[in-house]
Amino acid sequence: MTEQSSRLLGDIGATNARFALCAPDGDPMRTRIMPVEHYATLLEAIRSYLEMERIDPAPRAAALAVASPVTGDAVTMTNHPWSFSIATLKHDLNLERLLIVNDFAANALAIPRLKPEERAAIGDGTADPHGPIAVLGPGTGLGVSGLVPTAGGGWSVLAGEGGHATMAASDDRESEVLTLLRRRFGHVSAERVLSGQGLVNLYQALAELAGVAAEPYTPAQIADRDIGEREPLCRAALAMFCAMLGAVAGDLALTFGALGGVYVAGGIVPRLGARFAESAFRERFEGKGRFRHYLSAIPTYVITAPVPAFLGLSAALERKE
Repeated sequence: MTEQSSRLLGDIGATNARFALCAPDGDPMRTRIMPVEHYATLLEAIRSYLEMERIDPAPRAAALAVASPVTGDAVTMTNHPWSFSIATLKHDLNLERLLIVNDFAANALAIPRLKPEERAAIGDGTADPHGPIAVLGPGTGLGVSGLVPTAGGGWSVLAGEGGHATMAASDDRESEVLTLLRRRFGHVSAERVLSGQGLVNLYQALAELAGVAAEPYTPAQIADRDIGEREPLCRAALAMFCAMLGAVAGDLALTFGALGGVYVAGGIVPRLGARFAESAFRERFEGKGRFRHYLSAIPTYVITAPVPAFLGLSAALERKE
């Protein structure tokens, strides 16, 4: 690989860091997943990736998506203790260019580059090709972003922290669950229920309401089909998770005027497959009273591309050339 084409891409979450090189056509190659707990710093993780992949010469440009706000030189991960200076990281890696963007801003930038097979429609609706797009996704946290069309035919990305907006209940059962969680956390954001730990929080709250002891299940176990078949509370927690995600997605569609569609990314939903399509997600998405007709026309999709942030980061590098 030539120095010109050697560009580093990184999707840095709270659980895993995913790295790749950007090929000349913009597609990721030589992808590697690295648990962040194995490395003391982001710099150490990047250097380990370059060494394991035997990248020579080293990249001179890089774009990294991080699960945190990016508002200045100092970046602190939201759900992980890593922090770093953008200027120092650029110097230590001897880079000519370094872009740091919010992880869901990168996911949003990926949407215009998705192939038809890299998204799965949930319900009906027809996208307005000139309409805003909303993106959200539960994983270790809950990411939210969006795209707004520009006059020149491109897109402007919105990078926010909508996952920390207050979660609202849509029925009495959800009110009971959120009441328990408010006693525990004070403020209950959408992320408190729509994330990996959020699944655990929902399961534990439902167990408390049922008057039974909660098992020490992990998020993956609560979402597991086989465990759900024999554990009604796990099945109920996952059902509530999907319904609440639909409610939040509908709120985003109304807030953004997302006539271009709403896309669900993250590490949890794409693994659910048909169970998500059959859940109450779409019904809750549309269930906004007088605006049901408005929302019924908006399509919703699950992003099935392996690491959509890589596509968005490649687009970001091109935008900044």
